[in-house]
Amino acid sequence: MDVIESHAARLPRIDDRWEPRAFGHGELVEGLLRGRIAGPAVSHPMDNVLRNIQLLCDGDPDKQFGLTGVSGAMSPVEVLELVARASGFAPDPRVSSGPVPVDPELVLRACEEVGDRLALACRRGERVVLATGHPVGLAHLYIEVGRQLARRGVELLRPHEGVPWSEGGRPHSWEIRYLEGVAMLTDGASMRHTHSGEPMLRMLEETVPDLVFADHGFAGAAIQAGVETLSIADVNDPALLVARAQGRTETVIVMDDNVQPEDYWPCFQAICARLP
Repeated sequence: MDVIESHAARLPRIDDRWEPRAFGHGELVEGLLRGRIAGPAVSHPMDNVLRNIQLLCDGDPDKQFGLTGVSGAMSPVEVLELVARASGFAPDPRVSSGPVPVDPELVLRACEEVGDRLALACRRGERVVLATGHPVGLAHLYIEVGRQLARRGVELLRPHEGVPWSEGGRPHSWEIRYLEGVAMLTDGASMRHTHSGEPMLRMLEETVPDLVFADHGFAGAAIQAGVETLSIADVNDPALLVARAQGRTETVIVMDDNVQPEDYWPCFQAICARLP
């Protein structure tokens, strides 16, 4: 048996990965590395990371994720240091290209923090909103976590569902629709990737949850509104990390947020291992 076959033999079957079960720490780390969720080179290189940091510092609304006070709050060097600490690499302002690593240990630690807070939501029977601006990559993770929460007494809210609105003369309207309890932005035909905080603002006009678990503008707008928020951010999305440095939110999982959906099973297992 060669090395690849040996690794494959140790990994669980696909249909076993999305039910909570006991995994060794090394298995979870290996899963993150194989899925390229973490590792020596995630999908966004340093030049892209630096570009987005500069855009945020210059006040680009698309990079603010519905947050005010994050543009101009820090220098690009300081923001790079935030990204580096969250990802587990040593920042060097002289390096402007090349791979950006993410430490899988930090990913698992953050997932455990999310799991601890969600465990508290289960014990309290809290009202929770799940939402993603990355419906291709992250939806499966939120859906499966949501199933576990619902089994444990959490109420998954669905505010502003299917209510259309228009923006800026676009030829179509926007709506928030829910896939198995997870909010996503749609143009009426397709789920859309978005950085906008507008969908979450409309959701919060209808109801204020006890807790939000989200990413992109869904997370940023919830933080801006003062709602306790657990979030996911990629290495080239620094706004949520700036908000954390400002003391406005606590737990941000920093990892590649757009790999194959089924490859997020180690994150699911690390989160669910903390649930009651």
